[in-house]
Amino acid sequence: MLFRSDGVMNREVVIITGMSGAGRSTVAHAMEDQGWYVIDNLPPSLLLSVVDMTERSADSVAVVIDVRGRQFFDDLNRSLAELAERGIARKIIFVDAADDILVRRFESSRRPHPLQAKDRIVDGIDREREKLRELRSGADLVIDSSQLNVHQLEKKIGELFSTDSGASLKVNVLSFGYKYGIPVDSDLVMDCRFIPNPHWNPELRPKNGLDSEVSAAVLSADNVAEFLDRYIALFQSIGNGYLREGKKFITLAIGCTGGKHRSVAVAEELARRINGSHIDESHSVSAHAIHRDLGRER
Repeated sequence: MLFRSDGVMNREVVIITGMSGAGRSTVAHAMEDQGWYVIDNLPPSLLLSVVDMTERSADSVAVVIDVRGRQFFDDLNRSLAELAERGIARKIIFVDAADDILVRRFESSRRPHPLQAKDRIVDGIDREREKLRELRSGADLVIDSSQLNVHQLEKKIGELFSTDSGASLKVNVLSFGYKYGIPVDSDLVMDCRFIPNPHWNPELRPKNGLDSEVSAAVLSADNVAEFLDRYIALFQSIGNGYLREGKKFITLAIGCTGGKHRSVAVAEELARRINGSHIDESHSVSAHAIHRDLGRER
């Protein structure tokens, strides 16, 4: 079963709805990570306008719609009928969970159910379930998140709605200088200050790690080849773990003193080795190098 758009001539719109607390936002974020153009909390009356605005786009479109109100429900039915008249395929995903699970989720978040008013959480859930009964029965896919954590739900959505047959894991290899601070968005930090510093070579000092002379000096230094091999092996291990946890983007931070010579050369080499590699037979990796502090030292 394929829930995706393969281009402008064979478009499909996915509508995400379901019970509050069941994971609609998680589903939306997971689809966004898979390359879908996602619009959250769209009034159903605007669905056709969104379809028109994205008509020339190759992006797959998904919208999150809250239809607890009667008027919204009627608007959605009219919009769906017009989509059918235009020959535009649509799929409805209904995200659900058991009542006791929903109660626990609302209690843990310390937020009231949207339809709870002055009553209990379970009363709000009952009202919402009754309002959405017809929509649930007509859904193309019902996802029960009762026994799924956030990562498992994201993984499930990724398997169903991937629009990218390429890389499963996207990696930023970020060079930086410790003198400017460790990047706050790094997932793994590695210190390459064990490598002799080209700064102390008068011929290499004005150059940086993108220059072939500096790169050759850094990569040919003692223990660097072994370091790179071991780092790649480490990356394979953590890459497997990240995929199991549903994490699709990783930032690998490589630091030296100023972020000009050693870290730049090493980051470039790591990105070259990682890009196009495979975690396993079904999961490939794309990588590119980013140099945060290159050019800061004058």
